[in-house]
Amino acid sequence: MRENKYDDPAFFQQYSKMSRSQKGLEGAGEWYVLRTMLPGLREKAVLDLGCGFGWHCRYAMENGARSVVGVDISHRMLEKAKQINNMEGMEYERTALEDLSYPAETFDLVFSSLTFHYIQSFDKLIHNIYKWLKPGGSLVFSVEHPIFTAEGKQDWAYDESGQKLHWPVDNYFNEGKRDTAFLGEQIIKYHRTCASYLNVLISEQFKIVEVKEPMPDEQMLKDVPEMKDELRRPMMLLISARK
Repeated sequence: MRENKYDDPAFFQQYSKMSRSQKGLEGAGEWYVLRTMLPGLREKAVLDLGCGFGWHCRYAMENGARSVVGVDISHRMLEKAKQINNMEGMEYERTALEDLSYPAETFDLVFSSLTFHYIQSFDKLIHNIYKWLKPGGSLVFSVEHPIFTAEGKQDWAYDESGQKLHWPVDNYFNEGKRDTAFLGEQIIKYHRTCASYLNVLISEQFKIVEVKEPMPDEQMLKDVPEMKDELRRPMMLLISARK
């Protein structure tokens, strides 16, 4: 299944209002951790899977990458990326990640931000990424944390007065499709355990380099008071691996 909610006008409008859409990487609470997991980018060939508005593509070019290919299934996403994040050496491609094909040993870095939890065939995608990477190349990606995706509803449990009690975790080991709400729309995501994410990488002979569960930094906690709730459970899982 190739779901593409981002080309729905109403959904895209809501997504465009998000902090990370308007402010770019500065509006992404996990970026201060994720960027430390990237290898050196100078003269590297980079592939960004699920590139969205192209903020990470721009970052790679501005930090010395030789070339960047940004891939997304959404026409609206890529049109916006071409408007605001278009530089010499960058190329955008509209394709579902499941349908991508590149020659072996094409890229030095494959990067993905908050996209792989939309992919049903994660093991097949990782198999392809390993093939596309040059020897010694890196894979760095973020996904919604399995604690965040497990129950499916992706919302707090509340008391009678509407106060947040706790984050429900249920059916953790029952991997697979989750129907959840995001920006007022029903979205299909795929839940996997932490072990599954790591073991698929290991089975493809990747070497795990780092695993991070980022918290908002001090400045974001100060500027956005509701971010304190993000200290109560992990929302994202960040992984870097090397071929």
